[in-house]
Amino acid sequence: MEYLFRSPIDVDIHLENEEERSFVDIEFEQGRKDKAPVYGSDESVKGAVMIRLKDGRKLDHNGIKIEFVGCIENTYDKGNIHEFTRSVQELASPGEMRQAQMFDFEFKHVEKPYESYFGKNVKLRYFCRVTVTRKMTDVIREKDLWVYRYENEPETNSLIKMDVGIDDCLHIEFEYTKNKYHLRDVIVGKIYFILVRIKVQRMEVNIIRRETIGTPPNQYSNSETVTRFQVMDGNPNRGETIPLRMFLNGYSLTPTFRDVNKKFNVRYYLSLILVDEDQRRYFKQSEITLWRRKDEQGIIA
Repeated sequence: MEYLFRSPIDVDIHLENEEERSFVDIEFEQGRKDKAPVYGSDESVKGAVMIRLKDGRKLDHNGIKIEFVGCIENTYDKGNIHEFTRSVQELASPGEMRQAQMFDFEFKHVEKPYESYFGKNVKLRYFCRVTVTRKMTDVIREKDLWVYRYENEPETNSLIKMDVGIDDCLHIEFEYTKNKYHLRDVIVGKIYFILVRIKVQRMEVNIIRRETIGTPPNQYSNSETVTRFQVMDGNPNRGETIPLRMFLNGYSLTPTFRDVNKKFNVRYYLSLILVDEDQRRYFKQSEITLWRRKDEQGIIA
């Protein structure tokens, strides 16, 4: 990220073993895109800063520093940035540079309490920021990294059972084998048609993501359908049972976030939707919990 159009120096931030890591594509405002290397929540952040002079000119500066920052940004209020972690290292005291220099840095076991997230209303970012302080205008560069937080298998995982009913017209029961899923999991369930006296045109199961920021009365929510899974097309018969299998791998999902730094939540719901021949819609939804695991082969999920 550049804050000057004409900088007297080039500043590059290189993270150790960056090329060997997985990357996440991220998109900033104005359509600017970048790739961020993936870090675990307990990893140190180590690397080097290279500063090159332009046009053979010398650089007089008032100090060079690097910061590791974790922050939450409200996309509807650009000035509302909350830093929840920040570490600083001085790379150079005030002085003069006549040639390119490299500065090593390391933030040992720096605090990364939350997983990275770029949503509709809010962003949770981690980045390294280099500042070269000058008499005129400071030169600032940022480099994002992406943090994953891994969890263990939940100790309890309950069956979900719900029903959709209209007096003397429709009675459907559906169940899912559990309510907590890792991001490469498979949702397995069954749908039972107990009573069907209306013409059902189609039925689908949707995964809904609901993002909420702030606290009442200044609270904003945004819901989006991550995916639609068509269960059936046509009218079912009474007593019919339809199996359901949804593979989560490949969808744009994140773990469930609850009360992150008292700033935002991201929750997921399974929504069963029926549409009759008159285009009336009947639905029922249940919250599910998504979590990230790392299996024995080291595959990120």
